[in-house]
Amino acid sequence: MRSSSVAYDAPDMAAIQVLVADDQEGHRKLLDLLLSIEGYELTLVEDGREALEHLQKHTPELVILDVAMPFLTGLEVADRMRRVSRLKDTKIILLTASRDERTRERAREIPVDALVLKPLEGKDFRALVKGVLAGEPQSI
Repeated sequence: MRSSSVAYDAPDMAAIQVLVADDQEGHRKLLDLLLSIEGYELTLVEDGREALEHLQKHTPELVILDVAMPFLTGLEVADRMRRVSRLKDTKIILLTASRDERTRERAREIPVDALVLKPLEGKDFRALVKGVLAGEPQSI
């Protein structure tokens, strides 16, 4: 597990906590680069099991989960999160390379806040994260 952060300009403003779970190191590095530049405080983990371990003790404002991960998929982690009252307001973004309708249906059922197809577009993804955190509805 690795954390990174960049301080906000305003010293009294707490950094937004973001958990990123993706089994691909390159994707974790990309997300770290895209989001730490915006001042988010990131915790990076490699799989669904590590994500759940982190969530036992922490309540981030946003969790970004890859759908296809070892041990537990992003969909399974999101489903478990929605069953925990402490995590019910945590925003969830799922990342997937798959364009199948079943993934979309399951994401709506859980529900998650956004489903994003890979590859990510930096500027668009940062805007999506800001929108999700602001409570703006996203199409899934």
